[in-house]
Amino acid sequence: MTAPENSQINSDDASADRPVPANPAHAPGMPVVTVIGDGQLARMMQTAAIEIGQSVRLLAGSRDSSAAQICRDVELGDYTDLEDLRRATRVRADGTIRPVDAVTFDHEHVPTEHLRALQADGISVQPGPDALVNAQDKLVMRKRLREIGAPVPPFMAIESVEDAIGFSEVVAGKVCLKARRGGYDGHGVWFPDAEELPALVDKLLADGVPLMAEKKVDLARELSAMCARTPSGEVKAWPVVESVQRDGICVEAIAPAPGLDDGLASRARDLSVRVAEELGVTGVLAVELFETRDAAGQPEIFVNELAMRPHNTGHWTQDGSATGQFEQHMRAVLDYPLGDADPTAAVTVMANTLGADEDPDMPMKDRFAAVWRRFPHSKIHWYGKGYRAGRKLGHVNVPGQDGSPEGVAATRREADLAAGYIVNAVWADGYVEK
Repeated sequence: MTAPENSQINSDDASADRPVPANPAHAPGMPVVTVIGDGQLARMMQTAAIEIGQSVRLLAGSRDSSAAQICRDVELGDYTDLEDLRRATRVRADGTIRPVDAVTFDHEHVPTEHLRALQADGISVQPGPDALVNAQDKLVMRKRLREIGAPVPPFMAIESVEDAIGFSEVVAGKVCLKARRGGYDGHGVWFPDAEELPALVDKLLADGVPLMAEKKVDLARELSAMCARTPSGEVKAWPVVESVQRDGICVEAIAPAPGLDDGLASRARDLSVRVAEELGVTGVLAVELFETRDAAGQPEIFVNELAMRPHNTGHWTQDGSATGQFEQHMRAVLDYPLGDADPTAAVTVMANTLGADEDPDMPMKDRFAAVWRRFPHSKIHWYGKGYRAGRKLGHVNVPGQDGSPEGVAATRREADLAAGYIVNAVWADGYVEK
């Protein structure tokens, strides 16, 4: 594969004989991190890296992807191809071609056998394949979490229709069926009733989808407990947040989670740290949680999913924490000292901007300007993606200094209005600018 025009290295070491560009992509003497993946998470890793003197070498699928738009050193390739991965983990810097200082990801889908091959090449892979497999395969994750005593709903591997029927009987029909690999944002998750279950399982297995089932919990709300861990073992945890979902997609994150019992908040934070330590996670870890009620009506938590990278529910940290998740991730994978994770506002609300059915005629820059005029304290983060209905195009962070229930409600309203205007070019509350 031919390297893109802005790549600093070609597919063979013959490029070592070529002169270093006059405007090199990487600052002299500073580490270089390869990020595998080219979405908005990689894009925001790059901007965070710039601020602390680091730089990114990107393995991207296309030149116009969200991250490739802003990275100076881009290698086009396929993250499932070992040779593409190897090429992306060598960099022209300081006048030589050398291995990068670390490899990390904006998604969990790189084959673990390829990551082991990179490790055998002497490359620092963060997080490593032994940890990452728990974010790739939901059944592996469930088994490992059960081993360390983390709270998980009852679950079972589903290899036949009979398995599914038997599990349904055990959990009184409360079945959540999941694809073991590849699902996200509501994809790969089904809630069939007893009549639908046999046909659905038969079809999915026939299509080659590996399955598991778990008991559907009586959900009170969803939470997210996030931390970051270095290879040498330092860990910092952020406050637990509430994640508001719509159609399986996170639309809002509220930090800290309103009304969360102090004891439960401590348990959730401690759980994220324990998972990171027990599974050997490095970089940012998000532990997605279900908050439920036990038989006595007391709150309890169960682990839903793990993400071993920056996470949508951590975007609030960019403007509401002493150290944002993207900077913390870059620090962590290089084994730098971690930054303070304490909040800088009483409440911070993140609202995703999801493409509406139709994109209004108003230029996006004018929508941004209108939001900033009305809410000058709001922070807009845009991903550079083409418009598509339902697509995550960016997010808005709104910090607030009133942590009372009324103050939280007011901050949520501002974030929702701002995100809505960016998408629809109309104020949902009828506001007219004077």
